[in-house]
Amino acid sequence: METSVQTHRPPYGIITILMIEAFISMLNETLLNVALPHIMKDLDVGASTVQWLATGYMLVNGVMIPATAFLIQKYSVRGLFLTAMSLFTAGTIIAGFAHVFPLLLAARMIQASGSAIMMPLLMNVMLTSFPPEKRGGAMGLFGLVFIFAPAIGPTLSGYLIEHNSWRILFQLVSPIAIVILVISVFLLKDKKAKVDIRLDLLSLVLSSLAFGGLLYGFSSAGDKGWDSPEVYGTIIVGAITLVWFILRQNKLEKPMLNFKVYKYPMFALSSAISIVISMAMFSAMLLMPIYLQTLRGISPLKSGLLMLPGSLLMGIMSPITGKLFDKFGGRVLAVIGLTITIFTSYMFSKLTLDTSYTTLIFIYSVRMLGMSMVMMPVMTNGMNQLPARFYPHGTAMNNTLQQVSGAMVLLC
Repeated sequence: METSVQTHRPPYGIITILMIEAFISMLNETLLNVALPHIMKDLDVGASTVQWLATGYMLVNGVMIPATAFLIQKYSVRGLFLTAMSLFTAGTIIAGFAHVFPLLLAARMIQASGSAIMMPLLMNVMLTSFPPEKRGGAMGLFGLVFIFAPAIGPTLSGYLIEHNSWRILFQLVSPIAIVILVISVFLLKDKKAKVDIRLDLLSLVLSSLAFGGLLYGFSSAGDKGWDSPEVYGTIIVGAITLVWFILRQNKLEKPMLNFKVYKYPMFALSSAISIVISMAMFSAMLLMPIYLQTLRGISPLKSGLLMLPGSLLMGIMSPITGKLFDKFGGRVLAVIGLTITIFTSYMFSKLTLDTSYTTLIFIYSVRMLGMSMVMMPVMTNGMNQLPARFYPHGTAMNNTLQQVSGAMVLLC
């Protein structure tokens, strides 16, 4: 698939706008985690109910992301971005003034419908704008958004919540989103020739049931237990419809999500590694605050500050590893990064109540360094093997699998 954004000179204006919006949408996804206890108290809801703010967000992402391969091929970057940005902005504004939980949940799901389009769209623009020999550096900047935004979310949220209402998390983002939307209306220009492609409605239904069922089942298992019919029932429905969905895509001339990307060994390997690294990263982000606050009695702000050096290091290293990827390739970086990640993960398994605060900072920071050497280089290496017409499908597949791995982290 060739898009009009592919020119002799990369469209830096489009990329910058997409980067900023992707950053705030990813940041907004993790800002809310620390605020959940405050929302429970303010809106008078229980833990199982408030969890829907995370589960619902994830479900909408899981349903929307597989369809982004079709949307990217069918519509222009401008049209998709403005639609996604409008949805995200509307959801953010509504959430900032929500006075009852159902309204807040609806606002979060509107947010999710917009943010689900952003990351696949940005990745596709990056891939079609740079030649393979320069993609490492470009994807390193993409990694800065993908890694840095959710990494600093808990620290920033902890600070804001300590001094303000949880609504500040949305009210702070709202004006930024509005400004980006207005600027985009005037500055974001691209043209796209009419594409003769239609959405297969049955594929959309099957995709929604498959990924929605799996995501809901995995994310609910930790709370409801494996013996709950609600858990194993949705997982079974999701698994059956996923098989049906895959079989149907393989029969269609123009599938909604093309699973033939897995005929390329390097892409298949990169997907598997990316899932493991994503689970490792997000599990630490979730489990470290629990360990620090519940078992060690450390304040939320100090917990966030402990994780901040590692988050900053990972963000700083992302563009650097991109440049190293262009020079040395992905294998060297992946081997070194995976070795560091495995060793530091083993050290985390040996934590005690007497482990010093400084030691925790060191282990966490080094672990994030290792993962920064793996994630973007491995993903870029896999995408480089795909033909251009498969880029939308590869980006949609990677983002969908990251959502599934996130649900499995919630299960743990």
